[in-house]
Amino acid sequence: MKEPVFLRRYQQVEKNELPARYRITSLVPVSFKKEASFEDLWDLHQIKMQDYRKLLASIDANGYDPDLSISKSSLLDLKVAIIQKMLENCCFCERRCGINRKENQKGYCRVGAVSGYASEFLHTGEETELVPSHTIFFTGCVFSCIYCQNWDIATHPETGKIADPLELVKLIEKRRMQGARNVNFVTPTPHPHAVLRVIRNLSINVPVIWNSNMYHSREVAELLEGVVDVYLADLRYGNDKCAEKYSKVNNYIQVVSENLIRAYSDAEILLRHLVLPGHLDCCTKPAVEWVAHHIPHVRFNQMFQYTPHYLAYKYPEMNRLLTRQEMEKAVEIVISSGLEDVLL
Repeated sequence: MKEPVFLRRYQQVEKNELPARYRITSLVPVSFKKEASFEDLWDLHQIKMQDYRKLLASIDANGYDPDLSISKSSLLDLKVAIIQKMLENCCFCERRCGINRKENQKGYCRVGAVSGYASEFLHTGEETELVPSHTIFFTGCVFSCIYCQNWDIATHPETGKIADPLELVKLIEKRRMQGARNVNFVTPTPHPHAVLRVIRNLSINVPVIWNSNMYHSREVAELLEGVVDVYLADLRYGNDKCAEKYSKVNNYIQVVSENLIRAYSDAEILLRHLVLPGHLDCCTKPAVEWVAHHIPHVRFNQMFQYTPHYLAYKYPEMNRLLTRQEMEKAVEIVISSGLEDVLL
């Protein structure tokens, strides 16, 4: 296996040489009242994140003092309180439906007050440095990809098991003892409130993976700082027109690029690009060039697994596999970009 150039901090956390980011956030004491307004809690969060950044820099430079104790009321508790208030006017993704999910109202993702997950297991099919990865597949999605391979759980969020935070904590700690190198939250965009509650109750040190289409809102992006160690992020399209046609999502480039740049400033990124048939010039080339220019220090995985699932048969241009010529050209695009850490 090629030694990855990046993901170095992740590897240190995985080996318990450094604390996961949420462990550091739990060390930052914060005093607040849950009944305070969203605006007051948000202003306090902005202030306390400065303390987190200083502590992170100190720990990474000087090492971790194991005698430091988790605060009874911490910055992580504050993040949980804020995300719970956001349920009342949901803006977890940039569709910004604005519905009250606490009253079980449902927006585009069709996820109400209770989050669900379809499965959890030790996944051996992820990138090499992640496996075995404890993947938790949430139900529901904020995209409607016409070729979705998980369409059954993406379009039916009512299926699966209730994502009870304490039960998931037990599963995560059990899987870690069984050899899991991380906990990998898959399709988490409709569920950051559930994810944060789970993480808040963990008593172990484990890297947190946010396995996402990166279409979460600006507010969620800020709350994820100090929680996520690695963004297992998807950058599929190189323009808004293709994103709207094949995933039914608007303003794709601006939202995803802003979230990737923000993630890049705090955490590590393992970036996936699924090559689509007939989309090398409109999607692969501009996406790769954007990464090389804006976030070059990432682990880049160019994926050739496209299969015409779900509704792809309705789109003749997408109802086929990649050709050998397309795969070869896609490889040439990545190699010529100058990216340093590439999986092909």
